[in-house]
Amino acid sequence: MADKFSDVDSVMSSGRKGFAITPNDSTELALTPKALWVGGAGTVVVRLADDSADITFSGVAAGTLLPIRPKLVKTTSTATLILGLY
Repeated sequence: MADKFSDVDSVMSSGRKGFAITPNDSTELALTPKALWVGGAGTVVVRLADDSADITFSGVAAGTLLPIRPKLVKTTSTATLILGLY
């Protein structure tokens, strides 16, 4: 099947690949994702790519796509099965 959009890739386009994220307070993600997929409900605490202060997303439901670009997912996050999409 042909993909008319295979050569389109920007921060606003859909993610083509993904990787599992293990929260860590000191090690930045190897890649800055376009979004986070949250598989298990809880709180997601991140530091965004622009080095702003840590941000807490409370009450995130399982199956939520967060359209954010974090550089770090903190260990105080209680959500599980977090994936980075890029």
